[in-house]
Amino acid sequence: MALQFKALSNPVRLRLFEELTRCCEVGSLCDIQRCVGDLAQIVDIAPSTLSHHLKTLQQAGLIEMQRNGKNIMCSVKVSVLNHLSDYFKP
Repeated sequence: MALQFKALSNPVRLRLFEELTRCCEVGSLCDIQRCVGDLAQIVDIAPSTLSHHLKTLQQAGLIEMQRNGKNIMCSVKVSVLNHLSDYFKP
């Protein structure tokens, strides 16, 4: 959990994660995928910096990245949302 919270402590990475989870509900299938190019427009940073932030989120186990032709698609891991939700339950 510490690695995940550390990854989310950066405002840009938190914004990216929020964007990927915007339509997700805990306990339900969340198959929202966003192209890296779309995410780049949201945070307005250099491509190399965006790549670094996405890699950090991936290494923390928060997102998955898959190549689809020329595009790289990002999505949140559903199990992560469930785990984070359980962590904050009393």
